[in-house]
Amino acid sequence: MATAPAAGAPLTSTQVKSAQAIVNVFETGSVLGDYGQVTLIPGDTGHLTYGRSQTTLGSGNLATLLQRYCANLGARFGARLAQALPRFQQRDLTLDNDGKLQNVLRASADDPVMRETQDAFFDDSYWQPALAAAGKLGIVSPLGVAVVYDSTVHGSWALIRDRTIAAVGQVGTAGEQAWIKAYVSARRDWMATNKRADIRATVYRMDAFQRLIDQGFWGLELPLVVRGQEISAATLSAMPPGCYDGPPPGSRVLTVQSPLARGLDVRLLQLGLSDLGADIKADGVFGQASFRGVKDYQAQHGLPANGVADVALIAKIVG
Repeated sequence: MATAPAAGAPLTSTQVKSAQAIVNVFETGSVLGDYGQVTLIPGDTGHLTYGRSQTTLGSGNLATLLQRYCANLGARFGARLAQALPRFQQRDLTLDNDGKLQNVLRASADDPVMRETQDAFFDDSYWQPALAAAGKLGIVSPLGVAVVYDSTVHGSWALIRDRTIAAVGQVGTAGEQAWIKAYVSARRDWMATNKRADIRATVYRMDAFQRLIDQGFWGLELPLVVRGQEISAATLSAMPPGCYDGPPPGSRVLTVQSPLARGLDVRLLQLGLSDLGADIKADGVFGQASFRGVKDYQAQHGLPANGVADVALIAKIVG
């Protein structure tokens, strides 16, 4: 197994991507992160969360992210989201149940501008602060930096850092690997005994880091497997899951089929149905909910209710 880089050596671009991928897996279950993921966990004080690293309504960071996106003249959904910006800025908790707006957020993931905005935002808000915090303590290994980054995204870095220093001393005294091991153990204990059920449920993060420590992956040598997800050169360069750049609406007939139709045209059809009042999740996959949505639209407009969206029908719904 390869050894960790020499002390003080900057992380390579692959090591940076690998460290971020570990946290992406924790946050969204995907190596590259799910740019369109909308999540609402019962009891989570962050309330509505969105994007690659799941930024929250409650923290105010989601409003900041969307403000950055809307400020870009090339933002495909900028005008629509700009109308809702005051609600995000006010941390309006009714957004937790606004299915139409959540579908716009999902659809925005297909816009390269949104993905670029998220990458820059999460780099500024989490990665760079984590890198600075790690460097200040003398943590230089890719795995050690990944541990700090995870706590910066998920929370509790300063609290567990101070507990670890109190227990084993500074990084320079204990040695980086021993210090990181102690930190991971302390953070797992904090999670496992936390009064909040949603935090107790995340002990898997420290268990995953402990496995990487036990396997000696201090340099994050590829390939890695984290929570069943392979982190490799191939997966790091793939198209992010749930993001579509085609086919365009009206280029094919849509209905339930095997395998299920997926793509930008499906997403925009779902978004159009959602805008018209359909209870549907705009995930870009034409399943039974989409089939019912099309049938209901057809029935409401005096059309044969067969659940088949032909080119003419798609044009009416998508506009």
